[in-house]
Amino acid sequence: MIDHDEEVPVPPRPLHTPQTDRRTFLRFTAGAAAVLPLTVLAGCSGSSRDPNSIRIAFQQFGSGTIKQEWITTAAQEFSAENPELTVELVPIVASENDYFTKNELLMSSPRTSPDLVYEDSFILLSDVGADYLQPITDLVEGFEHWDDIADASKKAVTSEDGEAYGVPITTDTRAIWFHRDVFEQAGLPPDWQPGSWEDILEAARAIRDSDSEAIPFFLFAGTPQGEKASMQGFEMLLYGTGDGSGLYDAETKKWILGSRGFVDSLTFLKTLFDEELTASLGQHLDPNISETIYSSLLPDGKLGMLVDGSWISQNWTETAARPWPEWPEVIGLADMPTQDGGGTGTITLAGGWGLSIPEYVTDRDVAYRFLEKLVSTQTLVQYAIADNHITVRSDVAEKEEYLGYSPAVEYFTDLLETAYYRPALPAYPEVSSAIQEAMEAVMTGTSPDAAAAAYDATVTDIVGPENVQEASA
Repeated sequence: MIDHDEEVPVPPRPLHTPQTDRRTFLRFTAGAAAVLPLTVLAGCSGSSRDPNSIRIAFQQFGSGTIKQEWITTAAQEFSAENPELTVELVPIVASENDYFTKNELLMSSPRTSPDLVYEDSFILLSDVGADYLQPITDLVEGFEHWDDIADASKKAVTSEDGEAYGVPITTDTRAIWFHRDVFEQAGLPPDWQPGSWEDILEAARAIRDSDSEAIPFFLFAGTPQGEKASMQGFEMLLYGTGDGSGLYDAETKKWILGSRGFVDSLTFLKTLFDEELTASLGQHLDPNISETIYSSLLPDGKLGMLVDGSWISQNWTETAARPWPEWPEVIGLADMPTQDGGGTGTITLAGGWGLSIPEYVTDRDVAYRFLEKLVSTQTLVQYAIADNHITVRSDVAEKEEYLGYSPAVEYFTDLLETAYYRPALPAYPEVSSAIQEAMEAVMTGTSPDAAAAAYDATVTDIVGPENVQEASA
């Protein structure tokens, strides 16, 4: 039995004192698993680390064990093939932001550092900038499936100097999930596909003015929503506003300020609140609103439209807290349109997770050998099915098992071809926070122009005036 409640001391970090990490420490030796005392991890020193032991850290949501099962399967196979090697699993039970902090705490010391870490592309280059991770370009150049990985996903784990710092595994794309029963009540078509932001607003107004009690439209916004607000919310608008209006110019290597698209995106958010086309301010500022959406608002027909990611149907499986087997018939999917239908016509943002090797790895080559086991084609097929995610690999996407595991998987996988990735640079987490603050300012009464100006000032402070430029359009 695995104990999820034992406490592990973590090394101190200046100016930040998180709660003690609560984790499981599980070791595999030649395929057999045994729970070890957590003091083994807390008390070991860099000089006493066993070079034949591979320690992998990953995020675990509450009692969920999907990632642990994926790693366990690979660990058992790897240990059976390499009986002299030991695989140690360190699941970090934490929310996303806490996971980033606790993972960094582990990587900051040779005595606690894992040999492999599960990294979000959102935070990866920030960890590179803090010297937590090492480049693995020389290793991935010989990886047989490197060419199977989507170019955008490879770019997301590559620093500006061209070095690769991870092997991408999962990704996700975003679209509009809409409730067909709510649409029917509002006189909207079941195969709805908006061609512009105005089409979204018109559909929301139709729902508001109908007999439906549903919230017309929901876009994650505000600081309590964290990165969901930036990525699922604001950037799904911003990146559809035309050329030169993204967050960062990769050619000049400067952050973009004064964008008309930035103001227009905030104006769209303001319209939602001004015209009562979205949830209340209190609901938007509820950090647990996503759970309410998935467990009740959407299944109960209390929400008309939601901009969200490819993974959310995992909340309605037979084993989920709120099974909803009817969702494929009730829910429609629509591409997010660009602002006026121009450009490519539609927009999606993609993220994803991968595996990286920390700076304080015990044995780099051994760690990479286990990484290759974790990312074999069939292992990733089974992981994608269990985790309900989109693969970054063409060899995985070709498998019938993968294509058939969800009614929506092929739709969201196809969106990856034209997806944008966030500028996963060391400064991005702080820039993202500034985006959330700008959204919340507009939600609470600040004008879009004033909120955008405050964002510009904040970003200039974050990256320095020499690293910003005015938008070209």
